[in-house]
Amino acid sequence: MNIFCIEQNYLAHKRERESVISGEPIIFVKPQTALLLPDTAFKYEDFDDNKLYIQSEIALRISANGKDIDGKNASNFYDSITVGVSFTAINIHDELNGIEAPWEKAKAWDHSSAIGNWIPIHEFRNKNDINFCLYKNREMVQLGNSELMIHDFDKIVASISKSYSLNVGDIIFTGTPLGVGEVFTGDKLEVFIEDDTLLEF
Repeated sequence: MNIFCIEQNYLAHKRERESVISGEPIIFVKPQTALLLPDTAFKYEDFDDNKLYIQSEIALRISANGKDIDGKNASNFYDSITVGVSFTAINIHDELNGIEAPWEKAKAWDHSSAIGNWIPIHEFRNKNDINFCLYKNREMVQLGNSELMIHDFDKIVASISKSYSLNVGDIIFTGTPLGVGEVFTGDKLEVFIEDDTLLEF
């Protein structure tokens, strides 16, 4: 199983769309070990010397093998969505940005991501208008909607498949909207799609 991640994929607001040159999605890959398994505790103590930030995003589950997928057929290659969270060791991230180095050391370490319960994609009336949000200790710290994505689900799947073979069970994190929350030991995190809690730990 591969975990594909998309960076810088959200507009601040609808008016911004006209000024954005979309190009191709920015893709990086996390190893399978980056996924926090269900009922597994997240260990904060590994980051005592680093600020640890969290963001939420929509994740796709790949349901068919494919390579060089046409955008018009991309929806046939994923069947469900959920919410995901991505942790970033921000001190390491800032260091890597300073030397223009890849982000994996700051974003792709073991248990740096988690996903919620899957929902079949056909249950959504419009996959380009899905609300999701992140709560920390019952306070909302991030709110997003798939309408503000620069690259929609189908474009992301097609673009990834140009460079990588997609296989059943692969997960795609489609990008995080504006907003970020710093986390500490004892924080309670909840992530919603619409009114449903899909991830809580």
